[in-house]
Amino acid sequence: MSSKGGGTALTRRNYRLASDTDKPKATGIVNEKLLSDYLHHVFPSTKQGPALASLRKPLGFQELGAHLERLLSEGEPTEDTRDQLIEGRLGPQTVVLDHTSGFEGLLFVDDDLLGVIGHSNFSSIRATTCVYKGKWAYEVLISSQGLMQIGWCTLNCRFNQEEGVGDTPDSYAYDGNRVRKWNVTTTNYGKSWAAGDIVSCLIDLDEGTITFCLNGQSLGTAFTNIKMGPGIAYFPAISLSFKESVAFNFGSRPLRYPVEGYLPLQNPPTADLLKAQKLLGYIKTVLSTSIDTQEERLVEKDCASWRLHGEPTVLITLAHIFNHFAPLMCKVYLVEDVLMSFLLGILEGGGSVDEHPLIQQLLDLFWLLMEDYEVNECLKQLMMSLLRAYRFSPIIPDLGFQIHYLRLTTAILRHEKSRKYLLSNVLFDVLRSVVFFYIKTPLRVKEAGLEELIPTTWWPTRFDKEGKDERDPKDETADERLRRRAYERGCQRLKKRIEVVEELQVQILRLLLNNKDKGTGEASRYIFLNKFRKFLQENASNRGHPTALCPPEYMVCFLHRLITAVRTYWDDGKRKSPGSVNSEEAYVPPQLFYNGKVDYFDLQRLGGLLSHLKKTLKDDLASKANIIIDPAEIQATSMDDLDEDEESGAAQRPFGAAAMGGALARPSWLSSPTLGRANRFLSTAAVSLMTPRRPLAPPEKVKVRTLAVEQRTEEDIEGSHGNDGLLLGRPLEEPDQPIAEKSLLEIVDGIVMMYNLSVHQQLGKMVVVSDDVHEYAVALKDTEEKIARCPARRPDILEELQKSQKVFAEKLNHLSRRLAWINATIYSKEKMLDVYWLLRVCIRTIEHADNTGSLFAFAPEFYLNVAMNAYSALKNYFSPANSMEELPGYEETLTQLAAILAKHFADPRIVGTDIKDSLMQALASYVCYPQSLRAVERIPEEQRVAMMRNLLAPYEQRPWAQTNWILVRLWRGCGFGYRYTRLPHLLKTKPEDANLPSLQKPCPSLLLQRHMAELLSMDKDMAASFLNSVLNQLNWAFSEFIGMIQEIQQAAERPERNFVDTRQLKVCATCFDLSVSLLRVLEMTVTLVPEIFLDWSRPSAELLLRRLAQLLNQVLNRVTAERNLFDRVVNLRLPGLESVDHYPILVAVTGILVRILVDGERQGISRAASVLLSDPCFQLHSIQHLLGEGGEASGSTSVATSTIPPVVGPLGPTVAASIPSAPGTMAPADRKHFSLHAYTDYISEEEERKVERMLAFLTEESKQAAASTAPTSEEDLCPICYAHSISAIFKPCSHKSCKACINQHLMNNKDCFFCKATITGVEDYSKPAGS
Repeated sequence: MSSKGGGTALTRRNYRLASDTDKPKATGIVNEKLLSDYLHHVFPSTKQGPALASLRKPLGFQELGAHLERLLSEGEPTEDTRDQLIEGRLGPQTVVLDHTSGFEGLLFVDDDLLGVIGHSNFSSIRATTCVYKGKWAYEVLISSQGLMQIGWCTLNCRFNQEEGVGDTPDSYAYDGNRVRKWNVTTTNYGKSWAAGDIVSCLIDLDEGTITFCLNGQSLGTAFTNIKMGPGIAYFPAISLSFKESVAFNFGSRPLRYPVEGYLPLQNPPTADLLKAQKLLGYIKTVLSTSIDTQEERLVEKDCASWRLHGEPTVLITLAHIFNHFAPLMCKVYLVEDVLMSFLLGILEGGGSVDEHPLIQQLLDLFWLLMEDYEVNECLKQLMMSLLRAYRFSPIIPDLGFQIHYLRLTTAILRHEKSRKYLLSNVLFDVLRSVVFFYIKTPLRVKEAGLEELIPTTWWPTRFDKEGKDERDPKDETADERLRRRAYERGCQRLKKRIEVVEELQVQILRLLLNNKDKGTGEASRYIFLNKFRKFLQENASNRGHPTALCPPEYMVCFLHRLITAVRTYWDDGKRKSPGSVNSEEAYVPPQLFYNGKVDYFDLQRLGGLLSHLKKTLKDDLASKANIIIDPAEIQATSMDDLDEDEESGAAQRPFGAAAMGGALARPSWLSSPTLGRANRFLSTAAVSLMTPRRPLAPPEKVKVRTLAVEQRTEEDIEGSHGNDGLLLGRPLEEPDQPIAEKSLLEIVDGIVMMYNLSVHQQLGKMVVVSDDVHEYAVALKDTEEKIARCPARRPDILEELQKSQKVFAEKLNHLSRRLAWINATIYSKEKMLDVYWLLRVCIRTIEHADNTGSLFAFAPEFYLNVAMNAYSALKNYFSPANSMEELPGYEETLTQLAAILAKHFADPRIVGTDIKDSLMQALASYVCYPQSLRAVERIPEEQRVAMMRNLLAPYEQRPWAQTNWILVRLWRGCGFGYRYTRLPHLLKTKPEDANLPSLQKPCPSLLLQRHMAELLSMDKDMAASFLNSVLNQLNWAFSEFIGMIQEIQQAAERPERNFVDTRQLKVCATCFDLSVSLLRVLEMTVTLVPEIFLDWSRPSAELLLRRLAQLLNQVLNRVTAERNLFDRVVNLRLPGLESVDHYPILVAVTGILVRILVDGERQGISRAASVLLSDPCFQLHSIQHLLGEGGEASGSTSVATSTIPPVVGPLGPTVAASIPSAPGTMAPADRKHFSLHAYTDYISEEEERKVERMLAFLTEESKQAAASTAPTSEEDLCPICYAHSISAIFKPCSHKSCKACINQHLMNNKDCFFCKATITGVEDYSKPAGS
């Protein structure tokens, strides 16, 4: 904005003020002499010395304008001197990035052409101005710490997507990501940079050197003897990879770290600077001088106590100053250099922000004496400068810089009019104000002063499997105890300092959430609420767009501060209206989800799409919540869905095409140092973008069906008499009591959404540091043990070990200090309580929504996600520093969450497959840990039984693997040889993550097993269909497994070196694990309700027993045959097939056999034995193999493989065909047999004795069966399986088969095998005696 414009705009107000002074001699209260003294005091002439004071001309308001012009023009540089300054530099005065021709690749460039984000593999861009002589500097503000090369290049450098600045002969770069310098070749140089650092790039074209500085500290000369001479000039340039972002300062703002002797590339506005400083001096004099009219003299006073009282003399004087001062305050350089320094100086003395009312008075003055557009621009630039200063200040031990800038931000936001302007137009629209709530983590511990703050470091030294420090405090040595306590004291000191910053951040949010400041229009809270919703929308709908997303590390800090601020206001409200709900009991009422008052964008609801729910549930909405949906709206939404599909198609077109329609007017998160919202998208492919700065296309391209969030007023949100505001449409199930101010409910809803968007992922990401500490601690301990064992004759080994020890110890010192910082800012007890509060909010919200019956479908999915994720974060991320058990009401919360998981994992109102899957996984992990399993046992019995009923639904048309796994976990610890945490053959290997649910110690649930037994024995139909489906899936899983190991074996036998696809190995291992877990579920069923198989009065018992016997025989034959396929693949020990071994599958089969052949009553045992022996696949040596006795089977008990029937779905042609041994396979004598006797730690003596009894019993039975079986003629055998005699005839067609075949067939199909007639009945058939 030009100063000329500012001046003319202000004359209007000045004229009005000046006209009062035209009345002869009447200058208000002040007489002419006193006024003249006053004006001379405020505007001293530099040419008149104090001796001439008596001779100076009287000065009145009429002469003041000219006097002031004269004073300001003194010392202005002349035209000639200006031109001389530019020697050594070529290009425009204003230096920006060259967005017309000086770039390569895809880039987003900010509106001010100073910020840039990489959008392709490796993009490069240079500035518009170059230098050929002299010493020059520019600064780069690093916003993301990834791969970038920053430095200088000449015009002839040609870059591409692989080569950037520093990769060509005439370009030089520093790369703080890899800590190297680049000029065609590369060597180590400098330090690593982090987001929030400032890199200064210095070039000395007199000496021919290039130097870089990081945060003002020189990294040393990087390059000497650079190419110079005619035709050689250097441009600032950068190359950066995808999503990396920086902002440049060529001198449009004061350099943060100016270096003596080096000039910024862009000239500072020297003349304006001089003027602004003079004018500020005059303002300070006005503030510190008062006029005593009684004694007619001027009195000096402390300017801090100055008030805007409306004295005409003072006001007119200030108006004259502001006539010149206001236009200058629209320029970013002057705001940062002059105004911000002045305001920071006011707060310098310390004390609370309230003790410095001068800033409030000055802002009043600004609003009074400046044009609105000038105040607006000035405040905007001031906030930008503050935000930049806050974000790019180095961390020092007392966080002094951060506190300094936050205090000024608070002081400005205390001013009501300024606060509302900033909220409405700047904080969320132009600025990235969320940065104010972020406390960055220092990467370089030394510079952040953490060594002084935490002089002693400590780390846990012994860990058990669950990652907790194993050693009791009692076992610590005195030295360790001292170190730990000193470290904890250091951590406390650090935490206290961080809390000061957090408190200031909460204060800022409390100002923004003020809902009582209605003096100047709408209260701040409602402006904040609408902006906050829009902010959430950008982050929810742009999850793949790099520039629109708020970085998750900012979100985490913002979430915690917001929770603190909201809870304070919530509890204040509770004190005022005692009937409302305490913030401890906070929840979001279900009306918000369906009354359309709050916009959930396109987020998925539990029941599917909103438009679909409005159609299908409109009657329920009318009857339960008195909400009538306008039929036109339903019509419109379905049309919108069609439009949106087309638009999303357009959104998927290549970026170049999208860019041609105008720049992408999206907020630029990552380049927030320049804080420009709308970006230019630069692409070397999109020619039309080469035009110079075009006006931006209007941003409202995306059609979003919202409630026009921006336009909502306080009444729409809070409601008024007879209007419920946000809580319109209360269902009858909801209590009719006030909860809290309705605006707070919407903010709480937004907080839950924020957690879901990115906070949870970030919490998981930061755990890496404590994992690193753990790994290094283990490595250090290991090295120390090796040093202790190292023989004295090997000093060389000792020296290497000591070097390693030193490296590990240094790394641990660094990491433990960094961990202290992360624990204080992210994983502290207070933050844990915040996440716990959020978990409870979600649980209560889900419970209230669930009570509304069918309207539960309107609840957004993210509430369930956050409930599951917050629990997982509390359990996995905050320990071992803070334990979940210490949380108030922890057990009750665990039980409530268990009830939600148990009820909703099979809730028909929930349709999304992802959310169903998440619920199932959460329940599966819940039953793996003793505490959460007990919580499941504490839920009401009716809900427990319903959960078990859902788990026992047939395994068809649904994802059954998870539910099967849940049943297995409930059984683990009770089955035969099933008390292990890890498989015997894997004990020597290190688990990837000991906290995985599958690696927890067994904790069976007898209570839930009892429910399962009752359900299966009472409901015969359910039991039959459940077991039939389990047997089907076992048949499928084991067949798939065998097919795959055949392929793997064939690949391994080929002479050429070929690799089996890792995905195939993974699928193979999964099929094996599924087979084992299905066998364990069968063992559980046989143990709990043996009558399902053995009580033949139940309709399908015999059939189920026959199928079970058939499958068990198949599995045994496959796994135990001599030199078989299974053995060979297990012996290959392929990575990915670690879990495939004899033990898990054979022990599971043995468990079932022992249960039906040893532990049952006599009738059951004899039935089971006869069915097992009559199965054609039965081979006694498979059973002998279990105890390591398996010689070759005798002919009497083995049947020719040709007669083996296919199991339900055909297994392919190789059902049980013996596989020829590959050349070079070990002879049986060379290899140890599998034997249960070898696993004494896993199998009890009693279990071994049972297996021996079973073997003896089966040997005896098979001898008798062989003696008594009369040979059967071929005509009498079943034509389907050729294994059993014909025993059934079908009605009406009279075809025949054995009972096993027809019963099995009728489970899935009602047509006859042979003629396809529909079978109406099956009768017993016995062969007539005479035939």
